[in-house]
Parts: sequence; structure tokens; C-alpha cells
Amino acid sequence: MGNATVFTFIITFTVEFITGTLLNGFILGVNCVDLVKRRKISTMDQIITALAISRVVLCLVVLSALLSLAYSEKVTIELVKIIIISWVVTNHFNLWLSTKLSMFYFFKIVNFSNSIFLYLKWRVTKVISVTLILSLVLLFSHVAVINTRIDAWIDASRRNLSFHSSSRNSAQFVINLLLTNTLFSFMPFTVSLTAFLLLSFSLWKHHRQMQTHSRSSRDARAAAHVKALQTGIGFLLLYTTFLLCLFINMWSIDFLGKYVTAFLSIVTGTAFFSLHSCVLILGNSKLKRASFSVLWWLRCRSKGTGSSGP
Repeated sequence: MGNATVFTFIITFTVEFITGTLLNGFILGVNCVDLVKRRKISTMDQIITALAISRVVLCLVVLSALLSLAYSEKVTIELVKIIIISWVVTNHFNLWLSTKLSMFYFFKIVNFSNSIFLYLKWRVTKVISVTLILSLVLLFSHVAVINTRIDAWIDASRRNLSFHSSSRNSAQFVINLLLTNTLFSFMPFTVSLTAFLLLSFSLWKHHRQMQTHSRSSRDARAAAHVKALQTGIGFLLLYTTFLLCLFINMWSIDFLGKYVTAFLSIVTGTAFFSLHSCVLILGNSKLKRASFSVLWWLRCRSKGTGSSGP
């Protein structure tokens, strides 16, 4: 891999890392200040805060992975296993907490007359908590599969001492790793997509009811539908792009090489989580107001600094 390529990846990751850390740190700061003032925190803010914490941890794990790739000759097998499993765990909670947020929007905004739906809607906090607990079964399965892949890769690398065989085994390991992560990412994606489609159907149904009764569709429920859909669209577009990039990286490893593929996967994943944090801020009225206040304060500070010069 050429020096220019490495430099490009380092600059890209640095920008994404700083942006993601600042955005998630901002979310944490706003919600912590709000918690201190109000002495309570809503369920949605709890999910968003947990998501921000997990993404800060994920950024640190990804940074460790990037450093291990840069200094691969000094990295032990045990450290590689720890980094990969740590990434799997933090990535799992990131995806499922995002899915949990989509489910919360769905149950809080949508209003179907089905008795089962109403039963779940009245117990939305318990339903979402149980969903996250059940997702731990998938996490344990994911970790078990990844651990098996790592052990198989280590055994194959020890048996094949030639450079060609070792390189081929490493490339196959990266493909298996990407494939496994992609497959386990489809479940939360499917749940989020289902919630988005049902939310869209609910908005269409509500709009028709408003037209039937000759009333304006610009009411509070329609506005809540649209706001949740905008957040959902942003998440699903980023999620779809993320999965497509994983597929492209997986099938292009033969002519890109395992190191370029690994760097692309890291940069793609970091960009996905950083951009989704931005979507969350813009889709949340409290975070949006706080971000405008911070930008206004920074603007005033910059003008004050500029005008105080000689």
C-alpha cells in the first residue's frame, strides 16, 4: 500500500474520529446537564445517551485497530483477538441501540387499533428492554463465530509458513470477518426497516383520515410522524450505504489487498456512526437548540477575538 494511500486514510479517519468524538461528547454533555437540572431523564434520552457512550468506546476500539494495522509487526495474536471481539461487542450495541431508538419512535407515535399492538405500546419501555436483552443471544453467537474464525486463521497461519499462503489466509480471514459482521448486521437493519415502513403506513393512514374529516393534516401527530420519518430515513440511508460498502470491500479484497480493505472498512464504519450522530442531533429538538446555541456562542467568540486585535 503506497504512502499516499496511507496518508489519505489517516487524514480521513482523523477527521471522522474527531468529528464523531465531538458530536457524541456534545450529546453526552447536553443530556448530562439536562439530567442535573431536571433530576430525571426520558427514555429516549436514555437511549441516545447510551448510544453516544457506546460510540465513543467504538471510536477508541477503531483507533486501536488502526494502530494495530500500522504497527502489525509488533502486535500479538491475543491483542488482535481482543480488538476484534471488542469491535464486535461495541458495534453490536451501536446497531441495536439505534434499532431500539427506531422502535421507540414507532411505538410512541404510531396508533393502530390492533389489541396486540396496543398491549405492546402501553409497555413500550419493557418491550424495548426485552428486545435488547434478547439481542444478547445474537451477540454471544456472533462472538462465538468470530472466535472460531480467529482460531482457524491462527492455525492456518501456523501451518502455512510461506508468504503466499500466509497472505492468502489473511485475505480469507478478512473476507470471513466482513461476511460474518454483515450477516449479523441484517437483523437490526430488518427491524429498523420494518418500523420505518409501518411508520410510513401510519402517516399515510392518518393523512387520509384528516382528509376524510376535512381537517388540516398539519397537526401534532403528523408533525411527529414526519420528524420520526426524517430521522429514520437518515439512519436507513446511512445503514444501507454501510452494508453496501462492506459487501464491496468483501468482494474487492483480491485486487485491493487485505490492508486497503481493512482500512476502507474502518473508515466506512466510523463515517456511518459519526454521520448518524449528526442526524440524531438534527432530529432532536433539545439537541438541535443546544447545537445552535453552541454555534452562536462560537461565532460570537470568533468575532470578539477578531475585533480585539490591534
